[in-house]
Parts: sequence; structure tokens; C-alpha cells
Amino acid sequence: MKEIFADTRARMTKAIEALENSMSVLRTGRANPGILKKIQVEYYGSTMPIDQVASITAPDARTLVIQPWDRGAINPIEKAIRDSDLGLNPNNKGDSIFISIPALTEERRKDLIKNAKGYAEEGRVAIRNVRKSALDEIKKVEGVGDDEIKRGEAEIQKITDEYIKKVDDVLDRKEQDILG
Repeated sequence: MKEIFADTRARMTKAIEALENSMSVLRTGRANPGILKKIQVEYYGSTMPIDQVASITAPDARTLVIQPWDRGAINPIEKAIRDSDLGLNPNNKGDSIFISIPALTEERRKDLIKNAKGYAEEGRVAIRNVRKSALDEIKKVEGVGDDEIKRGEAEIQKITDEYIKKVDDVLDRKEQDILG
């Protein structure tokens, strides 16, 4: 049973990490290199993540600087950012690209919060799926009585509640970031 509990915690922790990773790409009005994570650049006939063709830094709260490792990548990077759904306008400075992060409008904040809530719900669903598989595993354990199964199910539910609260905490922090 302890192995099942440990496995459940490990899998739920991965669900929380995936949620935090998804949340990191949501723009908060402050410059964060993570918002460009999902941008794919068409470069020399193949598509690759932007962080594999350039370094991304945030010198201040409102600016991102992208410095390609190869100057030939500037135009493809600029195009990929313009074509993304982030609503950012890159400025090509010859050897690097500057992006000014505009302040968020109230409408955009509401959209971002809605997206964050969607990611949080996906995280909750992932945790519930882990709970379901853990409960199935408990029922399959050989030579365990009904009382022991009930205690195992109660422990799995306690772990699930703990991780659902972590999802809510991640969502609350992201909402504060977006509204702040």
C-alpha cells in the first residue's frame, strides 16, 4: 500500500509541475521569458522552440530581449512572434529583437484568468485520474481485507484533496500575478 501512496504522490506532483509549466506561458503584464516558451521558429527547414535558436532575457519589467545565436534566425524569430497569439510586437534591432510588454487591458486580464482557470481544471482532472488509477490498484492488492482497503481509499482521498488544494494555490497565485 505504501508503494501505491508514494507512486500516487509522485504522479500528482508531476501533474502540478505540468500545471505550473502551462501557467508560466500566460502573460502577466511583466516581462517573463517563459511567455515565449511555446513559440516555434521555422529555421533552416525545421521547426524548433525559440529557446533553441536564441537566448531570451528580461532586462527590466517591461522588456524582453531575444538574441539569436545565428543572425540568420532574426527574421524567422520575428515572424514566429508576430504570428503567435500573444499579441506582441517585436522590434528588430539588427542583431537582437526587443519586445515591449504592454500593460494588460481589463478585457485581456479576464481572458487570461479564464485561460488560467482552464489550465487549473485540466490539472484537477489529471489528479482525479491519478486517484482513480490508485484506487483501482488498491482493490487489486492481494490478501488485503476490506478494512485495509477502506483505509487505503481514505488515504488516497486525503492525498487527492492535498493536491487539489495545491492546484487552487497555483491558480490563486497566477490570478494575483495577472491582476497585480
